[in-house]
Amino acid sequence: MAALTLKDLIKREERITPGHRLCPGCGEALFIRQALLAVDEPVVMAVATGCLEVSTTIFPFTAWRIPWIHCAFENAASTIAGVEAAYNALQRRGKELPRIVFMGVAGDGGTYDIGLQALSGAMERGHRMIFICLNNEAYSNTGYQRSSATPIGAHTTTSPAGKAIPGKPQHRKNLTFIMAAHEIPYVAQTTVWRWRDVVEKVRKAAQVDGPSFINVLCPCVPGWGINSDETVEISRLAVETCVWPLFEVEEGTKWTLNYRPKEKLPVEEWLKPQRRFAHLFKDEKGREVIRALQERVDKEWEFLLRLCGEG
Repeated sequence: MAALTLKDLIKREERITPGHRLCPGCGEALFIRQALLAVDEPVVMAVATGCLEVSTTIFPFTAWRIPWIHCAFENAASTIAGVEAAYNALQRRGKELPRIVFMGVAGDGGTYDIGLQALSGAMERGHRMIFICLNNEAYSNTGYQRSSATPIGAHTTTSPAGKAIPGKPQHRKNLTFIMAAHEIPYVAQTTVWRWRDVVEKVRKAAQVDGPSFINVLCPCVPGWGINSDETVEISRLAVETCVWPLFEVEEGTKWTLNYRPKEKLPVEEWLKPQRRFAHLFKDEKGREVIRALQERVDKEWEFLLRLCGEG
């Protein structure tokens, strides 16, 4: 499968139109456009309630040029698994159908938390589908509440920084590792900073004969407290600090690191530009949280290097 160039991508028909209502600079908008351009085959998509859904399908308008299903917060995986099962049933009855790529999409709230059971079940059953987590590290659509993807120390509406707590008290859950533990054919972690990494991982997932999972870091402009032109830079800093490493896992056992920073930056470089972490730099209590996050990032990075044979 030859790599796609930017010239190849711009010649393809857009599958999500301009004029949707996602925020300027939204990481989800950047990713989903790239992901759909990457796939050669027809796509059917199920999208859970969230920013992507409410901003692209305000009745009576739609930004989608593909068959598209809106489902509840927690059941995007179940919905697209059902579509794939119906497709297989038609084929068994002799219906001639083109190869279709089935995509389930949800935010981190609908993936890490309330949709985890449905996702795990679909992965275990072996449906040929790609599940994509648009990870903006909170329940952004409903007012930016904390999720289990929210980093320690982040200020959210349900973990407000103040005298009681310095932002969210807990570390985030490592969902990409949880999905790899399912030993499905393909698992990957990416972000919108490196478009080629996004495109190649989506293309690889689309060719898998079974379930695949992609966890993509999608900065949220209002929730993270960044400017609309800083999305890609914040994504870069997440990778360069190893807060969000780029890697892939095949069949649960073959781990590959896709990018290794020449100089691993301290996590402060990622935290400083975001207003949701501004309180951490005001006192020693906040500094303790930064140190705890740095220790966790260092520990996870060293573990990942060993898994990828680079430790």
